[in-house]
Amino acid sequence: MCSIYILVVAIVLPCCFEILSLNCGTLMKETLRYLAGIVGPSGYGSKSTAEQVANSCSYLVDSQRLTAIITGATSGIGEETARAVAKRGVRVVIPARDIKKAAELKERIRKDNPNAEVILCEIDLSSLASVKRFCNEFLALGLPLNILINNAGIFSQKLEFSEDKFEMTFATNYLGHYLLTEMLIQKMIETAEQTGIQGRIINLSSVIHSWVGRDCFHFNQMLHPINYNGTRAYAQSKLATILHAKEIAKQLKAKNANVTINAVHPGIVKTGIFRAHKGFITDSIFFIASKLLKSISQGASTSCYVALSPQVEGMSGKYFVDCNESNCSVLANDESEARRLWRQTRALIRRRLYQTPC
Repeated sequence: MCSIYILVVAIVLPCCFEILSLNCGTLMKETLRYLAGIVGPSGYGSKSTAEQVANSCSYLVDSQRLTAIITGATSGIGEETARAVAKRGVRVVIPARDIKKAAELKERIRKDNPNAEVILCEIDLSSLASVKRFCNEFLALGLPLNILINNAGIFSQKLEFSEDKFEMTFATNYLGHYLLTEMLIQKMIETAEQTGIQGRIINLSSVIHSWVGRDCFHFNQMLHPINYNGTRAYAQSKLATILHAKEIAKQLKAKNANVTINAVHPGIVKTGIFRAHKGFITDSIFFIASKLLKSISQGASTSCYVALSPQVEGMSGKYFVDCNESNCSVLANDESEARRLWRQTRALIRRRLYQTPC
């Protein structure tokens, strides 16, 4: 039970420490900026909502040509992201583990926008075979792919393993999205070439990634942890998503592909990750921290901004917070670490799915 409290504190404290490390003048300025939602260089801030961002994005000049895949869209930030972009006319593909919940979401989106096109598919992101099956099914539809939002995420207090025998948090938050991106990226490159519209990949991360030190980031130990800690596993998976974005950005640039990939921190939002951890203490922590918490719509704004804004055109391998470019940890910026993680993941997936050497 204490793991969930540690996670809440772990997400809140980095914001406090970052503020406290500033001088008095900057301290007051940054505190007021966050609490009051004062906008940054992008014209948006912590109080901006997904709908506000989506509505103001001229990137969607011909929205009927755009197709977006959004994982984890049946609740929380993913649902709000799907709703906001669908309202702008984007065709939304929702891969979901619970098809019933996905169908209910589809109905809610259609009520909001009767002309919305929503396609439902089944996926279990913790299963490499399931991810591969979904990708093959999507590619068989012959649709373009402009936007991929790797939004889904879990937090597990207890040590659990996926059907592939990998730690569940790492398997779901990182490995599944790695394979999803790998199998769909060529379609995104081709779509960008055919339409002239830049493809965009967004990885959902978290400020908690900065709590992971180099001594706690070892691939095999993350796959099969001995001394499991839920908060640490979650932080490791979120660091991995940033490193993934950094490495893929380099590869896309080398190919001169008109596709970008970036990582975003949605902010401190009470989402479905905490659904199984309701209680007096948890609710009290969130109540006390309420001035730092975002609404779900505010939490989804940065994903929408990076996916749709013309201001982000050409930006790749970056980290965004509150709809503005921000700084991630030193380890998250380590190019050799990013390359190493990519190679290890590629080798693992090839062995598991294709029985071929790396």
